[in-house]
Amino acid sequence: MSAIGKPERATQRRVIELFRDELGYRFLGDWSDRNSNSNVEEGLLTDYLRRAGYKDAQISAAIRRLQVEAGNTGRSLYDNNQAVYGLLRYGVSVQVEAGRPSETVKLINWDNPAANDFAIAEEVTLRGGHERRPDLVLYLNGIAIGVVELKSSRVTIGDGIRQVLSNQRPEFNAAFFSTVQIVFAGNDSEGLQYGTIGTAEKYFLKWKEDEADDSRYKLDKYLLKICNKERLIELLHDFVLFDAGVKKLPRVHQYFGIKAAQEHVRRREGGIIWHTQGSGKSIVMVLLAKWILETNPNARVAIITDRDELDKQIEKVFRNTGEDMFRTKSGRGLMTALSQARPRLLCSLVHKFGQRGVDDFDAFIKELESQPSRTVGEVFVFVDECHRTQSGKLHKAMKALMPNAVFIGFTGTPLLKKDAQSSLEVFGRYIHTYKFGEAVEDEVVLDLIYEARDIDQRLGSEDRIEAWFDAKTKGLNDWQRDELKKKWGTMQHVLSSRSRKERVVQDIIFDFSVKPRLSSERGNAILVAASIYDACKYFELFQKTQFKGRCGLITSYNPATQDVTREDTGANTESDKQFIYNTYTELLKDVTAKPGMSKTESYEEDVKALFIAQPANMKLLIVVSKLLTGFDAPSCTYLYIDKSMEDHGLFQAICRTNRLDGDDKEFGYIVDYKGLLQKVEKAIAVYTSEIDTSAGGADPAVLVKDRLEKGKERLDEALEVLALLIEPVELPKGELEFIRYFCGNTEIATDLKEREPQRAALYKATASLVRAYAGIADEMEEAGYSADDIKRIKTRVEESIATRDTVRRAAGEILDLKTYEADMRHLIDTYIEADGPRKISPFDNISLIDLIVKSGIADAIATQLSGLRGNREAIAETIENNVRSKIVKERLNDPDFFDRISTLLEEIIRDRRARALEYEAYLQRMAEVVQTLAAGKTEETPAGLDTPGKRALYNNLSRDEDLALRIDAAVKTSRSDDWRGVEAKERAIKAELYRELQDKDEVERVFLIINAQREY
Repeated sequence: MSAIGKPERATQRRVIELFRDELGYRFLGDWSDRNSNSNVEEGLLTDYLRRAGYKDAQISAAIRRLQVEAGNTGRSLYDNNQAVYGLLRYGVSVQVEAGRPSETVKLINWDNPAANDFAIAEEVTLRGGHERRPDLVLYLNGIAIGVVELKSSRVTIGDGIRQVLSNQRPEFNAAFFSTVQIVFAGNDSEGLQYGTIGTAEKYFLKWKEDEADDSRYKLDKYLLKICNKERLIELLHDFVLFDAGVKKLPRVHQYFGIKAAQEHVRRREGGIIWHTQGSGKSIVMVLLAKWILETNPNARVAIITDRDELDKQIEKVFRNTGEDMFRTKSGRGLMTALSQARPRLLCSLVHKFGQRGVDDFDAFIKELESQPSRTVGEVFVFVDECHRTQSGKLHKAMKALMPNAVFIGFTGTPLLKKDAQSSLEVFGRYIHTYKFGEAVEDEVVLDLIYEARDIDQRLGSEDRIEAWFDAKTKGLNDWQRDELKKKWGTMQHVLSSRSRKERVVQDIIFDFSVKPRLSSERGNAILVAASIYDACKYFELFQKTQFKGRCGLITSYNPATQDVTREDTGANTESDKQFIYNTYTELLKDVTAKPGMSKTESYEEDVKALFIAQPANMKLLIVVSKLLTGFDAPSCTYLYIDKSMEDHGLFQAICRTNRLDGDDKEFGYIVDYKGLLQKVEKAIAVYTSEIDTSAGGADPAVLVKDRLEKGKERLDEALEVLALLIEPVELPKGELEFIRYFCGNTEIATDLKEREPQRAALYKATASLVRAYAGIADEMEEAGYSADDIKRIKTRVEESIATRDTVRRAAGEILDLKTYEADMRHLIDTYIEADGPRKISPFDNISLIDLIVKSGIADAIATQLSGLRGNREAIAETIENNVRSKIVKERLNDPDFFDRISTLLEEIIRDRRARALEYEAYLQRMAEVVQTLAAGKTEETPAGLDTPGKRALYNNLSRDEDLALRIDAAVKTSRSDDWRGVEAKERAIKAELYRELQDKDEVERVFLIINAQREY
């Protein structure tokens, strides 16, 4: 008789046996008819406490206190549960006799799990409200700490979860759950999910461990994992969090991440925790910090962030969980706090490690290093978003301030090759990783849908543009014309035309009318602009629509009068800076600054709060770079990108939309106006496949030495090149001598032309020197330079920059573009016309994980990440840059080339169109590839090959359909149960294959294919 469809009771009996026989729990029996069922079983708890050595008076006082806290009718279930947890976690303080000191009764032996009484009862009837009967209740020393609801394999786990939730309602049995720490729902077909009191259905979690083990029901497998006595005690002791009204248990990646970090901490070894955006890094920080502070009485934890918003967020998370955190207000305050024994938990901004400015930084470091007692205790430094904080200044200051500290970096993105080296130097290797694809698969974050939209543009009124350019450039020399061309005759500014922005605005408003999540006003969006000017322009345009009052502007700009004191050109037109300043002045005119905040900060705080809590009242935020990291707004569903982005910035930006927020939010949507799919592909590939392994590789100390040696070599070479270049300049090598050598007589055009090669060499050599110096400026001493060398080189760099600027000005090769700015902006806004957006990506029903990860694109890209210079795109880009540089150089010798800027604009637009069409074709091919992979076949595959196994045989047997079907039938008739790895059973299959193929080598080749197919 088939066991399929067995009743729930059969599953329940098997689970009871599992707890009793494999986990070692006592079975208390069927309590369905028992009248005195309670979440605090006095008899069981009394017996345990007596065995633990407590006296009857202490026991009765402790139990009475526990019952009072658990049954307080004046508080919510959350508050009662938090109070009870405090007693379980820290013990009950009792005073048996007046005048005697209080004593602590430990209700649970946290140090020795085996010393506790683990028990389980079934069908525990709960009375008091509407009667309910949980399938199984777990008791720890007589205290109900777990509830298990089981369903038959034909009934969804969701039914079990909803039953657990309804049991916690006041009209049912909320009082019973005041002691409960973990709840389970499960069945034999779907497995097990877990949560705690108040956990909403959508936030119930799944455990994942030893995935290769498929030896039994997933329900049994994960009950054995979680309810193992030591594991359960550990979860209850170290991983329970009460966070601002929400009780939380760890997700599996948080648990194993913290476990791995604990091992590093025990060894006083740093490292990096890479958990993808939106997966709960803040919770990992809180739990790890709590564990460190509790297990090590001498420990201090300092949490460092690089943005004020993150600093506030971290402080809020810790305070919400009941942890008292000290937030420093200055570098001096941080130093003072660390030099005292308390506070033990601090947070600070990166900038507070050195606010004296660049000029005084070396002195600041010396001052830090000279202090005999810099810190008290064993300091553990958590650096949030550690991939962004790799500047030498920061690390030098932190190392000087806390020379013996252990540094643990947290990041939502992996370390790319360009910043992995310096990160490894400071933090060490990966402690634990949890990648984007894993988080999507585990339903921790949402998958993303990508859509590319193109806005075609045309050039109008060529005669007007030519006339303007002729009039404006008559008095300019070749170099000045080139400067004007480079600033305004570029793709970026063509694409910034007012006509195009209006099309983008209309496109976004249309989405808010037709996209369900947006039109329902449950979701909202972020628009990423290319610059503060563009953001202000977009904001101005949205103010003329129904978005007025429901659209916010968040940039790094804070208006100050000095921004525009030098902007007035005497014309009645606005420069870019004047437009930005005027936009913000109007925006903030009715804003009242909050205490300790500027008007801009006050405005942004209110706008962000509305965006998160009231999406219907704040539909859209326009940003440039702010809010693209560390900003969690579950309501945010769409991200519109009108800015070129890549790597960390791009990935972190698109992850603004991936937070869970109800059943009506199925995906995060990315709308791309900039043709970024290839960069999205690379970002997703990087963030789903680990580049640097957590073990092996060069030692950090070796990396530092190697980097500094190469940096010193580059700087010495740059100094030598520049010295040779200026050697012919006549003494005393003052300004006049440099002008004569590099320019000649500046009133004679032929002198300037003849000396153009020398000037070009000077500019190039100076740029090389500045780059080489900047690379090791903060580590000159470590690189091997003496104090005198450092001072001399710094002076030399400053003098070189001054010389270059002097020569440029004398040669007339610097152009004050301010006088042309407003006219050129008007020209572009007036004569560049844009069509409506059109969708060019056929990915409507394909998520980014399916598109990039499951299709294998991610693997293909990841294999090239260590040597990107070798791929075709990088080589082509290098060639283009070289050709472009040559053209710019040659143009200087041909003034007529610049007489018609309209030609240049036309070329740019034509090129833009061609690349858009090329990009569209690329997107189409990508969709075809992914859809073919998803289907597992091409259009030419015969319909009779209706399984992956048959298709695999067909593809590998010269596309012989009859042979493939015969082989398929032969395997199915000759295979035995569990044939893999059993030689005799494998031989039987091979014998049947030989009948068809008559070739031993061919049999072995085909057998490997069959072995890989799950259907056989």
